[in-house]
Amino acid sequence: MFVSYRWLQEYVDLSGVTAEELADKITKSGIEVEGVENLNKGISGVVIGHVVEREQHPNADKLSRCQVDLGGGEIVQIVCGAPNVAQGQKVAVAKVGAVLPGNFKIKRAKLRGEESNGMICSLQELGIESKLVAKDYQEGIFVFPSDAEVGADALDALNLNDEVLELGLTPNRSDCLSMLGVAHEVAAILRREVKYPSVNVQTSDEQAADYISVKVEAKEDNPLYVARVVKNVKIAPSPLWMQTRLMAAGIRPHNNVVDITNYILLEYGQPLHAFDYDRLGSKEIVVRHASEGEKFVTLDDQERVLKGNQLVITNGSEPVALAGVMGGANSEVKDDTVNVLIESAYFKGLTVRQASKDHGLRSEASARFEKGIDPNRTRVAADRAAELMAEYASGEVVSGTVEVDTLTVEPAVVAVSLGRINDVLGTELSMEEVQDIMNRLQFENKVEDETIVVTVPTRRGDITIEEDIVEEVARMYGYDNLPTTLPVTVATPGKLTEYQLGRRKVRRFLEGAGLAQTTTYSLTSAGKATQFALNATSTIGLAMPMSEDRSILRQSLVPHLLEAVKHNNARQSDSIALYETGSVFLSKGEGELPDEQERVAGAITGLWHAHGWQGEKKVVDFYVIKGVLEGLFAQLGLEKRISYAPVKKDGMHPGRTAALWLDEKEIGYVGQVHPVVQKQYGLRETYVFELHLQELLAADVEEVRYSAIPRFPSITRDIALVVDKNVLGGEVQRVIYAAGGELLKDVTVFDLYEGERMEEGKKSVAFSLRYLDPERTLTDEEVAKAHGAVLEAVEKEFGATLRS
Repeated sequence: MFVSYRWLQEYVDLSGVTAEELADKITKSGIEVEGVENLNKGISGVVIGHVVEREQHPNADKLSRCQVDLGGGEIVQIVCGAPNVAQGQKVAVAKVGAVLPGNFKIKRAKLRGEESNGMICSLQELGIESKLVAKDYQEGIFVFPSDAEVGADALDALNLNDEVLELGLTPNRSDCLSMLGVAHEVAAILRREVKYPSVNVQTSDEQAADYISVKVEAKEDNPLYVARVVKNVKIAPSPLWMQTRLMAAGIRPHNNVVDITNYILLEYGQPLHAFDYDRLGSKEIVVRHASEGEKFVTLDDQERVLKGNQLVITNGSEPVALAGVMGGANSEVKDDTVNVLIESAYFKGLTVRQASKDHGLRSEASARFEKGIDPNRTRVAADRAAELMAEYASGEVVSGTVEVDTLTVEPAVVAVSLGRINDVLGTELSMEEVQDIMNRLQFENKVEDETIVVTVPTRRGDITIEEDIVEEVARMYGYDNLPTTLPVTVATPGKLTEYQLGRRKVRRFLEGAGLAQTTTYSLTSAGKATQFALNATSTIGLAMPMSEDRSILRQSLVPHLLEAVKHNNARQSDSIALYETGSVFLSKGEGELPDEQERVAGAITGLWHAHGWQGEKKVVDFYVIKGVLEGLFAQLGLEKRISYAPVKKDGMHPGRTAALWLDEKEIGYVGQVHPVVQKQYGLRETYVFELHLQELLAADVEEVRYSAIPRFPSITRDIALVVDKNVLGGEVQRVIYAAGGELLKDVTVFDLYEGERMEEGKKSVAFSLRYLDPERTLTDEEVAKAHGAVLEAVEKEFGATLRS
């Protein structure tokens, strides 16, 4: 909102307060003033001149030689290039020695051999933006009204000695989208009175009801509609003071009738629309919802296709305005307009906002309807506009208004105790001080048992609860005056939770192992939603998805990791190792929120390492990715509690995939992507894993204890056990660990044989066992006893025999 300092003085006394001081006070009261602009921009020496003679420049087709009266009998010759300069005009003249914006100084000059003593100025040359200049003067000089005083200061006449405050309003302060609203705010800050403009409409004996009827079919979206009729207007430029005020507020002048509606919008915050009564095509106004697909041409000459939820003003058959947004070209006020219908209405903000958004039309009117207007100003705004049209457009106001009013306006009543106010603000205000603040804001109030009951005027729709009243007290009392106290509380240092620490440990290990972290979408396509899932459920779709590829909540991280691998492969990066920690979403049934679980997954393809100098290369295989996971489990202290079991899983290679178990619970899988699926993704041999991160980190782990390097030697025994082919090496390893007792420290598989000398259905698995007592040297008898227990256990459990 742009607020003219000089215009504001009409509504509240600003004596003794400069624009900069006022801006500071407003900002401290809670409304940010983003800047104060001096419209003068360093201009001096510009007066109103009278062109007493104009003739063609003898040496230039596009120049004019003018004799200009500057007042006091001073007539000078000025060469002007404006196409619209003419004899008899009152114009802005920068005299010799004048300074224009940009420190541009005017000097005597000769133009094509003719002396020029000054410059006839356009508004743009005086620092006014081109978009704010009336169309008649955009390509040439500005012409003052014929009654302008010759020799007077042109800057005063153009209101360029004014200052403009730019308010950065939050959506709740729509009351300050008007000059009167700002006047109320300033009056409360300065402890002064608000002076409202007097409205005294002189009307004819005719009745408005004889000219127009109003019917509202969409009463929920338009509970109040007021129509006034003004006859016999004469379209002309609006008064200069009105034009300059509109320009200072960022609105381009058009003509007296349209400018008056815009002036009232700025003054009262009530949007108005002026229809050419004779172009309406009927004597009725019908407010209804548009028909789906109905077409309508707005004032910007754009054809709009309307939707059924949009509100339109019609003449009974066709739209003449898009309610609260923009009028129609078919009823526009033009130079030949004689009779005017003034519309002043209360439209539902959400309806106006949706229409404005649908058509990409943002106007001063729509902005105010969206944020909320004061319904109690609707009628007085129409009366004020009619009065101004009678005065400045020579119109004749027809008596009465035609209304449809189903709006119930009840001011909010809010009660708050004095104790509550002081507790929140940390103050010791008396009830008299609080009442004084309410009176300054012009809020009716009364006191009941140490509680102030406030009746909030309808212009302040943002005040509805007791916290709002507390805020009003705080900002009027002065935020700078509130006592400063430190909170009394027990200081608690911030730290990560155990789960967060565990997740960070997982990430750091995987990155240290050579995997790069990636982040992918939580949304996927229907075909990939359950692919590779640990435990698939019914899918969960979005009500309004961005696209089909991002329409379903994922149940696995792997599909998007494979897409990331494909993306990198396509950019000549052949060896990829990626991991991700993220959420998957499992359905709990219709009407229930999904179960969000965190997973960690990885994907590796290409070379695991390559030492070109030494001629060594290691291609990724099952044991590479399994080794990464074993290192992770060791880091988490879970290596002895994890087991692997062959598993057949959709999308995975049937012979190179294992399920991972933590104690008795399955927590994930690891293996090669099925060759068919690899081909679908356009990948080469690729290995993946996915783990239930929450289950992994929730496991109870013994505290890590460090011990010194043993001073005593260990003893190693190797055994090759012949077992059935279906016996898992991991199961044998666990039995060996259990049977070996405290002396057995490590069990490692180092060979697997299923050759021709092995009997049918059998295999040989070789283990290396390391025995150690950190306190002493072991004897052969102790090792033999422990080793014998191991052999006995594997024979009993698996029928294992030593391979000869």
